[in-house]
Amino acid sequence: MLGGQFTRNLASSLTKCCRLLHGLSGKVESMDGNSEERITRVLFCGPHFPASHNYTREYLRKYPFLQVDEVPIDDVPNSISKYHMCIVKSMKLDSNVISLATEMKLIMQYGVGLDGVDIDAATKYGVRVARIPSHVTGNAASCAEMVIYLILGLLRKQNEMQIAVEQRRLGEPVGETLFGKTVFIMGFGNIGIDLAKRLRPFGVKIIATKRSWEAQSQDSCQSNGPNSTTNDLIDEKGVHEDIHEFASNADIVVCCLNLNSETAGTVNKKFISSMRKGALIVNIARGGVLDYEAVLDHLKSGHLGGLGIDVAWTEPFDPNDPILKFKNVLITPHVGGVTEFSYRSMAKVVGDVALQLHAGIPLTGIEIVN
Repeated sequence: MLGGQFTRNLASSLTKCCRLLHGLSGKVESMDGNSEERITRVLFCGPHFPASHNYTREYLRKYPFLQVDEVPIDDVPNSISKYHMCIVKSMKLDSNVISLATEMKLIMQYGVGLDGVDIDAATKYGVRVARIPSHVTGNAASCAEMVIYLILGLLRKQNEMQIAVEQRRLGEPVGETLFGKTVFIMGFGNIGIDLAKRLRPFGVKIIATKRSWEAQSQDSCQSNGPNSTTNDLIDEKGVHEDIHEFASNADIVVCCLNLNSETAGTVNKKFISSMRKGALIVNIARGGVLDYEAVLDHLKSGHLGGLGIDVAWTEPFDPNDPILKFKNVLITPHVGGVTEFSYRSMAKVVGDVALQLHAGIPLTGIEIVN
């Protein structure tokens, strides 16, 4: 009896495996019994973030039925109709472009931010939209490390140190220590959590806001111990309506907000004026969270003590922009999440999803938002 059940289970498992392998083989049977090659095409929009398409292509090199292309942004509208899956990167996919994607099944980001995708339009045209959860790929950890890099660079006056090296001066400039500072994490999601974990050993006070703390799972807030939760990572928590009060108590403000219609321009004149004179702003989110004119004016007045940004208002950022003329400004070229570990991990997620899409099986490893 047991042996018979085992045989039936084994046969069932083998049947499922054969079906999956048939789906992954890229072969479909035509009416006359001949096999025809079926290609699933993956589109990467634009040349920026080259490791994304290079690593994905490398991961999928064993599968000839998956085609990975990088297309210049200006050419995407003319090419998108033949693709089944699109990695948007920094391109804006509006309703007009999405309407041309007649074969498209999935639009996704090589990471988290979907602010460039018209999700309503995608839904209208029957296209799923997804992001890669940052906590499973190392993207959040990489961004958190970049925040610390920018904070330390501002506190130790990286630009002035470089000048001192060039002028052969020793023992200057006089920098500041992170120890004893109050850091305000605005938007306590996955990046905020990983940042708080890494800030703790520096001896800082950590305060944070988010729209709803009830949605924060304890599992995602695990610190060094098995019973550690949000309360071990931060000293004071508030909601979005508390941001001006929290800003007034911080030496460093770190922006980790998702960009949407509600958060655009959050760091405006009122917000920066509420900050302590000489306090720092670090933005790891999206450029649009900061109001450009407000930031520039407060740098000119000296009220803002420093600015560290990995994301800008327009990208690529103009190297001649007036903001970059200040010694207390550091900018990096949107590389917060661009690390070997993070990008290899995301290439695997994208590659696996492409295989699943080709085989017609449920998509895993991503967060569908529509």
